[in-house]
Amino acid sequence: MKKVKNKNSSIAAYWNKPNHAAYLFLLPSFLVLLVFTVVPLIGTFGLSFTNMNIFFTAKDFVGLENFQRIFQDERAVNAVLHTLYFTLLETPAQIIVGLLFAVLLSKDNRFNKFCRSTFYIPVICSLTSIAIIFSMLLDPNIGAIPYLFSQAGLPIPQFFRDPTLAMPTVAFMTVWKNFGVTMTILLTAIQGISPSLYESAAMDGATTRQQFFNITLPQIVPSLGFCILTNLIGSMQVFDQVYVATGGGPQFKTETAVQYIYSRGFTAPYELGYASALSSVLFVIIAILAVTANLYMSHKEKQMK
Repeated sequence: MKKVKNKNSSIAAYWNKPNHAAYLFLLPSFLVLLVFTVVPLIGTFGLSFTNMNIFFTAKDFVGLENFQRIFQDERAVNAVLHTLYFTLLETPAQIIVGLLFAVLLSKDNRFNKFCRSTFYIPVICSLTSIAIIFSMLLDPNIGAIPYLFSQAGLPIPQFFRDPTLAMPTVAFMTVWKNFGVTMTILLTAIQGISPSLYESAAMDGATTRQQFFNITLPQIVPSLGFCILTNLIGSMQVFDQVYVATGGGPQFKTETAVQYIYSRGFTAPYELGYASALSSVLFVIIAILAVTANLYMSHKEKQMK
């Protein structure tokens, strides 16, 4: 009996330690991550070596055939290039717009608080519904924006129908929808900077511009790095807005990697194995970009200290 009590007390003592008890609180999140992220990821890698279809009627092992096919598939290569193009448009624009509004609205007054809430509203809206609204607003036949162009005597842009304008328009729509998140994160970082730093700089005669580049920017590098990393990953996985607004057109100029993966795996001829190989390649590309961005921002953070 004493041995059982001693054993129970030792177990209780072990889990009563803060660094040990933390694992218990992390366990539910770890299980969710394992079931919904790690297991599907391993399954995707496994399927990429087969010719599996969505009905699981074909199960032949094909080795690296699917991966070799990717580099011979012009549409797949273009989809990846279009995704990178979208990322180069959307990520810097969202960081710049979010940072600009964070700086402008950093002071706590009623007007700024109202603006913060207003700019955050698109974030809580469905991306699908926003894509539908933009499609209507920019439609050359019924859209309000083309109507204003016509009233001003200007040529009506074919926003979603012009191969050149389609992707920048999708990027603009995405920035409009999501910059509230970036703004909020950077705003919190800016408000956490000690006011004494600005007071000392002002006493030394530093201008507002000098204060921004020498105080604000260095102090928010960690938050800035987080925003860049998350926006980069999100941009490389763009799907909803493209699928709803353009369907990948015109002339496949807005078809992204995720959309092409969806079209290969879940529309005829339902090539789930090939779609899995595409997903694996996209995962590797995102991982390389994310690790590179993280290392760069970590290096910058150390330089600022």
